[in-house]
Amino acid sequence: LSKTLPDARIIAPDLRGRGRSNRLSAPFGLMQHAKDLNKTLEFFGVGKAIVVGHSMGGFVSVRFAANFPEKVSGLVLVDGGLPLERPAGVDTEDLVSATLGPAAERLARVFSSRAEYQDFWMEHPAFKENFNTYVMEYVDYDLDQQDEGFRPSSNIEAVEADIRELFGADEYLEEMSQISVSTTFMRAPRGLLNDAPLYDDDLSKHSSDRISGLRVVEVSDVNHYTIVLSDSGSGSIRDEIMNLANLTRTSQETP
Repeated sequence: LSKTLPDARIIAPDLRGRGRSNRLSAPFGLMQHAKDLNKTLEFFGVGKAIVVGHSMGGFVSVRFAANFPEKVSGLVLVDGGLPLERPAGVDTEDLVSATLGPAAERLARVFSSRAEYQDFWMEHPAFKENFNTYVMEYVDYDLDQQDEGFRPSSNIEAVEADIRELFGADEYLEEMSQISVSTTFMRAPRGLLNDAPLYDDDLSKHSSDRISGLRVVEVSDVNHYTIVLSDSGSGSIRDEIMNLANLTRTSQETP
């Protein structure tokens, strides 16, 4: 987004347990992320912002908007934030392993070099035909160098804590209903493996009606990752941010 919105001030924190925040200790979970985000904005002296969250970050954004409404002027949920459908036949205690799938093996794996990790993602179905500069930078940043080699930076305990909250518990559904700012949901037509989408065409299956006046944008020819890691996807997100910025400016100017 820094390339598509060069004049905007963008604050993109690594969430607790991820990236360069991976050594922060528990508690983990969506509410802790929301509290951390509030502290981050306070640190930077930001009173109010348009909040953009992709994937699990969308869920953090919902909790942040519900619990710190005075800090949010608009909300963009990018293929995340609406409750996921529970996998058929999976018990609650098995949700984490069923959702993580092969990602758990990757998070535990040690790679001998940065190049080996790049090669791993080059063969991933989501990127096989979309491995661009954005992806290369993202993949390289994701690595945490250790004595034995390179390991993906995400703390598996933090990831598991977040996954448990992605399926629409009563408290989360209630917080969705409390959101009062203009909100856009951007849907990718393909999912994590460049296959079936994460979200059904019928978003009512994902409790979309809980957010009043939700605007839905279908982004063409992207998957769950390339909706942010491609020129076309990031351009669509830029357009929605600008749209919300204009709505906010107009409402402030209207007597």
